[in-house]
Amino acid sequence: MSDFSVRLLRADEERAATDLFRRALHVKELTDEEWSAIAPSMQPDRGFGAFDSELIGTLRSFDSEVTLPGGGTTPLAAVSLVGVRADRIRRGVLTALMRAQFEDFAARGVPAAMLHASEGAIYGRFGYGVAVRAKSIEIDRRRARFRPDAPAGGQISVLDLESTIEQWPSLFDALPRTRPGMIARSPNLWPGYEREVRRATTPVTTAVHTGADGFVTYTVERAHFGDPARLKIHSFHYANPDAFAGLWRYLLSVDLVDRITAEKRPLDEPIELLFTDPRDVAVTKVQDEGWFRLVDVETMLDARTYRGEPVVIEVTDPFLEHNSGRYRLSEDGAVRTTDPADLELHADTLSMVYLGGWRPSDLAFAGRVRATGETALERADQLFGTRVNPWCGTFF
Repeated sequence: MSDFSVRLLRADEERAATDLFRRALHVKELTDEEWSAIAPSMQPDRGFGAFDSELIGTLRSFDSEVTLPGGGTTPLAAVSLVGVRADRIRRGVLTALMRAQFEDFAARGVPAAMLHASEGAIYGRFGYGVAVRAKSIEIDRRRARFRPDAPAGGQISVLDLESTIEQWPSLFDALPRTRPGMIARSPNLWPGYEREVRRATTPVTTAVHTGADGFVTYTVERAHFGDPARLKIHSFHYANPDAFAGLWRYLLSVDLVDRITAEKRPLDEPIELLFTDPRDVAVTKVQDEGWFRLVDVETMLDARTYRGEPVVIEVTDPFLEHNSGRYRLSEDGAVRTTDPADLELHADTLSMVYLGGWRPSDLAFAGRVRATGETALERADQLFGTRVNPWCGTFF
């Protein structure tokens, strides 16, 4: 199928594109009131549509920046609302949309992109890889007891719904983004978050730690009064161990709660170490949290820091062929080279190792990396390694 074109969406086409995306995910279209609430989220000139006689596919992005290994940041496109009409799938529509979007990123000097995937088999062919994974947890609130040596934490202030909505952006922006993969929240994202909390069927509460160095937003849910209740964490961010422990001490003090759940927390977040019995914290799921794409491989490889002996990697990027080639990585940065390669990998696999979420040796074990030489993988593991696991912590 080639009888369609791709272009930027006009402002008067944004609602139709959003409804198309929702139908692709089998979700009801927006009411007029709902659209009015989220229309401000649509950053101008970031949405693309595929058209034949009418709209048949769409995707968009939001401007952001991402924290890199070593603590630096770089511009990021947060890709979202990707969908193709059911009667136009598997005809090259998504591929054409992706090409147009990558060309736009290159023209604007955006070297990286991230998305949350509805299906895991879609985005690898476009160079995206699972760079960030996260765990979901459940805590038996009635059993859990803090260890005597756990940080005491400080005072807690509680905000109601309106105060939460008002203070959310400043609370989030005041905290450091300490993990690779964490992103800045575009002002365009906050109207969507507001819509979600206003739709909640139980009260939304935000607890703020002393000095605003951490906050948690949650709801408490039960089928009927008297039934077991679950405290569901929606956001949890902190700057230091005192805020982390202090907020957990508060959560376990909330009355009329049986269990506490949190989704998509950092894999290495040591929640269970706060308690005398670590089995009171159950990991209920491990899943992908962020799919990453190095749009400009040379720029991105040179943007992060490395530790250890040099490695030459050969990257194959069928979708963005200008990225293909060999790169020498060292503590001095990254440069293109003609030296023999120590590792060979595709762009999606490079995206997986870039933030430190996977070791090259693990991916070699799975057949995703080809290594030459006895020490190549050991050196690559050290070069790409990070002190903490990557985490995004923001849905878009």
